[in-house]
Amino acid sequence: MNNQNSQRTENPTITWASLFVSALAQAGLDAVCICPGSRSTPLTLAFEAHPEIEVFLHLDERSAGFFALGRALATDKPVALVCTSGTAAANFYPAVIEAKMSQVPLLVLTTDRPPELRHSGANQTIDQVKMFGDHVLWAVDMDVPTEDVSSVSLRNVAQTAARTYHTAAGLVKGPVQVNFPFRKPLEPVDSEQWVVNRGQLSVFSEQWAAQFTQGKLLPTEKQVAQLTEMVQQQPHGLIVCGPRCPEGIFPEAVAAFSQATGYPIFADPLSGLRFGPWVENTAVIGGYESFLAQKHEPSWEEPQLIIRFGQVPTSKWLNDYLDRINPAVRLHVRGNGVWADDSHRTTAFWQVDEGSLCQATSERIPVSGGPPMVGDESWATKILETERSTWETVQTGMAEEFFDVAAVLAILEALPEHTHVVMGNSLPIRHLDQFGQPTAKRLHIFGNRGASGIDGNTSTALGVASAADGQHTVLITGDVTFYHDLNGLMAFRQNKIDNVIIILLNNDGGGIFNRLPVAAVEPPFTRLFITPHGLDFAHAAALYGLPHQRIHDQQELQTILAAGWPTEPRLIEIMTNGKQDEVRRREIVKKIIGNL
Repeated sequence: MNNQNSQRTENPTITWASLFVSALAQAGLDAVCICPGSRSTPLTLAFEAHPEIEVFLHLDERSAGFFALGRALATDKPVALVCTSGTAAANFYPAVIEAKMSQVPLLVLTTDRPPELRHSGANQTIDQVKMFGDHVLWAVDMDVPTEDVSSVSLRNVAQTAARTYHTAAGLVKGPVQVNFPFRKPLEPVDSEQWVVNRGQLSVFSEQWAAQFTQGKLLPTEKQVAQLTEMVQQQPHGLIVCGPRCPEGIFPEAVAAFSQATGYPIFADPLSGLRFGPWVENTAVIGGYESFLAQKHEPSWEEPQLIIRFGQVPTSKWLNDYLDRINPAVRLHVRGNGVWADDSHRTTAFWQVDEGSLCQATSERIPVSGGPPMVGDESWATKILETERSTWETVQTGMAEEFFDVAAVLAILEALPEHTHVVMGNSLPIRHLDQFGQPTAKRLHIFGNRGASGIDGNTSTALGVASAADGQHTVLITGDVTFYHDLNGLMAFRQNKIDNVIIILLNNDGGGIFNRLPVAAVEPPFTRLFITPHGLDFAHAAALYGLPHQRIHDQQELQTILAAGWPTEPRLIEIMTNGKQDEVRRREIVKKIIGNL
């Protein structure tokens, strides 16, 4: 192959796919999830042959999508998805939606029939052009590869690959779709010549694909001065860190900002702030879902400055509190510029690197004897006293009776430092939000709170585990959520994932509905909302070769935990009663408020 105005090859489809994959690897791609199919053969072979890209095989496209999402969550790097034509791509949709709403980078590579077969009644052919609508950052429908192809067409293939990767990994991260209409033949005509051509294409991708670099949106002098003035004028302030706060320097930078200002941090469990060494010397608050419950009015005066980072908090009652108070300023800071305020009460929105802003402002605040320097110490002390009282009541309540929350907290306490913890949607994430006490033990907490669906949670956890570099990964999930993604368990064997423990909270149905007013409407409530299923998940574990343990009480759980944290995959099923669990939770919250 030579770089002239016209290029020929025995199979142009293979050339295009190999060039595209080579350019993706050059851009930084190191992982792909492939679902088997015929039309995707060129991309599948190209990915499998590339030495710098790890291939994860999946039989179910929906599971593959969430596996890729989980790996991208853990690495903060794009992961590619490949599927054949037809409804296969539609099964990526739930993961694509979650990726868009949580700003997670995915490369969705769909393969398609050629244009002449679209809208013709041809088998396994649907309209895949821009099929994900506004749920992707960019959608591209590639040309059909032809034998008589110009250099500019090949350069476009390489450039599109580079742009695809860097769009997904940009300031606003998210999914990108590239649709490949391929004509037959789909295989290399000469396997030996294919190897030679792949080596040449690597060289050409380096020449043709643009090199992208990305900087930070550093704070301006005006922004730093404004924030410094705000905190100096407002002694009563709160820092609220929601899900998907940035990593890197941010946790320590915002902790230093809290120390300098005296402003407590209300830290969502998915913020990256609630579990880490900064908790030792920073006012990190986690009990708000209990001490603000039922619109309880706290003992402190309303804050006059709210500084928010990340997405909308998980907590119902924190959001309710923030909505009903009237601070002078509500500042929301997000480096990616994505709006996250469903109450529409923000008074100032700054698109600037969060960690850099915290660092620069902290340096402006005079230090003279330890925090709080700017804030009202007596005001902040009231919040800290409320927090302390909350956790004392929680600890007493957990010791009195075994129920689902007590099991979750016992497991969290037993986890080794740096464990990756994936919280299933519905009850598990809410339990952690309400009862997960801030601790200096570093835990990496993940969850799908963009669209907050219960689909794909198991696959997300396995994707996180695939990037955990030998660290333990734990999924804490409910039974209905687990049922929704049983197919995801195939990845244990298919992709040799051996560092995941699944904690299954089985209350035989949708226990979260016990929190809703409709719970009083019987007889339809149990059948239509709780939906008892009576499933024996030991059979699911056996189907996929997972060891299974079933727990009924605190003693059985402590026996397992006392033996040391398991080093091999297994399913630990904890049997609970959803209605009794909810009664117990409400009793503890009532005591928390009563003790304040």
